[in-house]
This record gives sequence, C-alpha cells and structure tokens, in this order.
Amino acid sequence: MTGFQIKENLHQGRCVVGTHILSLMNPTSAALAAEMAMDFAFICTEHIPLGRTEVGMMCQYYLAKGISPIVRVPSPDPVSIATMLDGGAEGIVVPYVETVEEVRRIVGAVKYRPIKGQLLHDWIERGVALPEATSRYLETFNRDKYVIIGVESVPAIERLDELLAVPGVDAVFLGPHDITTSMGIPTEYTHPRFVAAVESVVRRCRAKSIGVGLHFQLLRLPEDVLERYLAAGMNWLINAADVIIMREAMNAQFSQLRQLAERHLAAPTAASVPKSAIESCLTSGGTA
Repeated sequence: MTGFQIKENLHQGRCVVGTHILSLMNPTSAALAAEMAMDFAFICTEHIPLGRTEVGMMCQYYLAKGISPIVRVPSPDPVSIATMLDGGAEGIVVPYVETVEEVRRIVGAVKYRPIKGQLLHDWIERGVALPEATSRYLETFNRDKYVIIGVESVPAIERLDELLAVPGVDAVFLGPHDITTSMGIPTEYTHPRFVAAVESVVRRCRAKSIGVGLHFQLLRLPEDVLERYLAAGMNWLINAADVIIMREAMNAQFSQLRQLAERHLAAPTAASVPKSAIESCLTSGGTA
C-alpha cells in the first residue's frame, strides 16, 4: 500500500496489517520479508540501535516493494522526524505523547514539511494561515505522509480527546508495556482495567475516524479480549515482531525434530537460553 492508502484506510475503519521489523535488515532477508502479505513495515529507532543510513535503506526497499514504511522516532523532535521522512519514511510514530503542544509539533513536522522556523511557529502557536499556494503544495508534497501518536500512559488516556482534536492525527499507537506500568499493573495484559482502557481508547478513536492499534502478538491474546478490541474498531494491526514469530516457529520445529530424533538417538541436554537485552524492550511477544 502507498502511504495515502494506509492513511485513508486508517480513517475509514478498514484494517491494515504489518509487523515490527527487527531481523530483516539485509537485502536478502528484506527480499523475503517483501513476500509477506504486509501493508506496512514498522521500524523502531526508539528501542533498536539503528542508524539513519540503515533506516533509509530499509525504507527505500519497502517503498519499492509497495510496503509503506513506518518509523518510530525516539521523541517528538522535529529534526529527528525530518531526517526519517527524508530517508523515505511515510508514517511517523512518536512515543509517549501526552500534550496538545507535542501533537501540534509532530503534525507540523510531518504534514507541513518542509516549512520550519517562524512560519511554522506562527501556524502552531498562533494559528496564522499559510499562503494558499503553499497550502496546496503541501497537500501534494505530503500526500503519502501520516502521523501516529503514542498513547502510552494514564495522563495520555485521560487527555485523549484533546490530543485527537489536533487536526492532522491519523492514528494512535497503544503500547501495552508502558500503559500497564503507568496504571500500576505492569505486564498484566489481561487485567480487566487494562482491557477496559484499551477498548475505551479504541472506541473513542474510531468515533473520531482515527485509526488505532495495540502493539502485541495479537493472536496470543485471549480470543474474547481480541474480539472486544476488534469489535470496538481496532484497525491498525501491528502484530508482534518478525523475530518473535520466527523464534516461536523455529522452536516449535526444533522441538518436533528432537522428539523424532529421540526415538532413534540419545537426546542431548537442552541448553537454557537467557533473555536478550533487546527482548527486554519487547515484552510479551513483541510489544513496546
């Protein structure tokens, strides 16, 4: 999908599906990833040590394959946002957004690019209208760009209506690890309070025609919980991370092979595998 198509689907309530790309960062692996039925590829520069050049190459590759690249930046810094857009990102995710001022800066950096400085400041802070020709140009220039804000704390949930009222927001990213920690129930992803909060956010977003998604290994949720989220209108389906799903598939095959081999051979003692540093940022099967 193009960025414009992703944006339209998010607003119109149609689902878009993709995953967090962690392991597929070389041309051969990226070619295999492009064979997956993804609408978007989610690339994280908040938790993952990726440089500007690496991100740019990944974005350009997925763009060429008709997969919309989404980049999560570390903070609502307009300069960081601009560098990712220059590299080829179509969607920008900004984590842990809590204020209207942050949302305005994010929208300004994405939807009003390449304007900066006093002209952008006057629009953000004073609502000064841009020249008509400039406005028309920006609509075309940024046609494929879309804004996704991270709602990942109790204050953000409480201010959700204010955050969504800023023109230019296309979708909301829900980070379950941060939300549950903020709620005082860390990693309790089936806790009634957390499930109710997510369902409420989804409904409030869809009531304003804003896309919304929970970053989780979605099919690992209890079926009734996933049904509640989908029935409420969750339509940005960011499913786990490629390496998490690959690990589970490989482990399942290794287990099957060991069982087959044990019928004929003496089985070795399986070594325990410690949790990696990266996985600590991807708790519960690919969440952040």
